[in-house]
Amino acid sequence: MKIEMICTGEEVLSGQIVDTNAAWVANTLMEQGYELSRKTTVGDRMDDLVAAFRHSAERADLVIVNGGLGPTSDDLSAEAAAQALGEPVVMFEQWRAVMEQMFSARGRVMTPSNLKQAMLPRSAIVVDNPVGTACGFRVRLGKAWLFFTPGVPHELFRMVNEQLLPFLHDLDPQQGGSVSVHKLLTLGQAESAMANDIDALTVPCPEGVTVGYRASMPHIEVKLFRRSAVDLAQWHAYVEAVKVALGDSLVAENQPLLANEIHRLLTEQGATLALAESCTGGMIADQLVTLAGSSAYLQGSLVTYSNEAKQICCGVQASTLQQHGAVSLPTVVEMAEGARARLRSDYGVSVSGIAGPDGGTEDKPVGTVCFCVSGPTGSWSQTLAFGSGANRSRTLIRKLSAAVALDMLRRLLLGQPVIADYPFLKRVDRLPG
Repeated sequence: MKIEMICTGEEVLSGQIVDTNAAWVANTLMEQGYELSRKTTVGDRMDDLVAAFRHSAERADLVIVNGGLGPTSDDLSAEAAAQALGEPVVMFEQWRAVMEQMFSARGRVMTPSNLKQAMLPRSAIVVDNPVGTACGFRVRLGKAWLFFTPGVPHELFRMVNEQLLPFLHDLDPQQGGSVSVHKLLTLGQAESAMANDIDALTVPCPEGVTVGYRASMPHIEVKLFRRSAVDLAQWHAYVEAVKVALGDSLVAENQPLLANEIHRLLTEQGATLALAESCTGGMIADQLVTLAGSSAYLQGSLVTYSNEAKQICCGVQASTLQQHGAVSLPTVVEMAEGARARLRSDYGVSVSGIAGPDGGTEDKPVGTVCFCVSGPTGSWSQTLAFGSGANRSRTLIRKLSAAVALDMLRRLLLGQPVIADYPFLKRVDRLPG
């Protein structure tokens, strides 16, 4: 089954807003074993919408249309669908009654403009929207079904889960589950080098499996697509071979972010964590706090940007700072151990570095970052040189720093050597654990 998606709206087309709806729909479909074959973005222009609907209907079995169902003049999806079908829009009294009841329950009077949301192509089949005034609908255009969904995210999510997915399964009960993707998140390796190593594997790639790559710095995700039935023994052998080829650069499996893996491990182990962040400025804590349930393990993050803050909050000795500087292994060790002790945590993680664009010296250039992870069995620290320039912006250095700190913690939680050899990240110093 071929599935396409059309996203509508001038603000989406022009980049004024990021199209997170399409990403969510594509990922949700993939989790259910379906894959988008194409995505098109169209502005609020009648001729372009009509053409897009007709062209997609010629190629696909199902076209998901997102947006353009509101009450304003630039919401054109229903009328464009009617033109593509060569039929008029008509008032659907059943949805008009639903809207009137919604407004009445909220103590509001429905405006005349809202009536537009009940005007649909004559052949439309209404799709319920229990949380908004814009109903969805589906129509048959040639051999394809066009399934129209609201642009408001929480309305879209509800409609996809409760209406679209069951409809999709009814269209082709055998299709669901036929497509899957195994995701391997990596850190500190170049995409071209990984591709060369994977291409050179002696374990054969099973027929029906393809390899893809997605760069989202500081990570690169290796995606193993399985689009048809394969021998499971061959599949598992190939996945394991790819993991071995990735080596230390592999930091998570089937997780969207490294923070999700840390979240899982700390939750499963019932352990607690304290952070002491300097150049990352709370970035590590932010990645964890985004995940519901992080309060069970994250005791706190001490953002100690100045030397004085490092002394007051983490207990770093003035003599340590004077002798070694803020960006040094002795300092991050005292930061991690101090945060862990003061916040009474099982683990402590610290980062201190020079993110640039200024502040570097000959001995410690921009991109120099020190890390420490402290736990019940000891403390491990290292200094990495991320470099600077066009390929190493301040933001990227901070993202790399947060990722390395989390990976050191991940390795300690898994009982692995805490300090990894990342192929494309240069280590300049370390202290033994």
